[in-house]
Amino acid sequence: MTTAQHKIGSGFGARSTADDVLEGIDLSGKLAIVTGGYSGLGLETTRSLTKAGARVVVPARRPAVAREALDGIEGVETDELDLGDLESVRAFAERFLASGRDVDIVINNAGVMACPETRVGPGWEAQFATNHLGHYALVNRLWPAIEPGGARVVSVSSTGHHASGIRWDDVHWRHGYDKWEAYGQAKTANVLFAVHLDKLGRESGVRAFSLHPGGILTPLQRHLPKEEMVERGWIDENGNLLHPEIFKTPEQGAATQVWAATSPQLVGMGGVYCEDCDIAEPAPADEEMRFGVKDYAVDPEQAARLWELSAELTGVDAFA
Repeated sequence: MTTAQHKIGSGFGARSTADDVLEGIDLSGKLAIVTGGYSGLGLETTRSLTKAGARVVVPARRPAVAREALDGIEGVETDELDLGDLESVRAFAERFLASGRDVDIVINNAGVMACPETRVGPGWEAQFATNHLGHYALVNRLWPAIEPGGARVVSVSSTGHHASGIRWDDVHWRHGYDKWEAYGQAKTANVLFAVHLDKLGRESGVRAFSLHPGGILTPLQRHLPKEEMVERGWIDENGNLLHPEIFKTPEQGAATQVWAATSPQLVGMGGVYCEDCDIAEPAPADEEMRFGVKDYAVDPEQAARLWELSAELTGVDAFA
């Protein structure tokens, strides 16, 4: 399979920050929607976009918490959105569309990782439903505001996508739930979503990207017991970070999604998976170190199949 997955020599890297990649970029008059933009990487993303002049809408499952976290940041507004509840997605999208504004940037940043087996909606597995289906429905419902300005849509995936492709025979893990493989499937779905959205949207000037932000300790790890993080070698018994040379700061972790959302280096490109503020290479066969993107995650046939399944499950398809 031929691929556009090759580095372009962006000049940035793993230690670049969101502010670094935005240096010299003026986002005045631009509007961004950042899901989960009040915690962890999302908060740093919101901060950096507003510093560059953008107006940022932060839809949040906990609006009061979001308002408190964002207090003092100019150019931000919050609204309510639960990605695990399709009625909440519909209501948020209707409220936003009623404002009559177009969107320049959508960053699908919110997510859940390695949670205990949880069911939402009509019995859907929570990681697939929240990380993928909720964002799928959100972008499709917001399409009348996304299309006119030729927005960029950025999906925050993870190197976790190496853990699992799409389990076509059991996407909702009715049998043999594994929290890390379920997370992997959801992160693969994020990449495939960007692949197909880019194909559908490019004639309108809408381009889509996915990315791995890097290893960062944020509230995303809230479902992991300390013992498991110690066992994985992330922290010591006192909660201290063991490998600061491997882990990124939140400012560094936010950089790749901000770069994908704004960089002039990506004009005319799309449908690719990024890491360390550049387009990623295909993943090597040796899985000892996870980097790059797996073939199944950027397979256009699987991307189209996932889109069709997502439309069937959610009842939403802006392109039907």
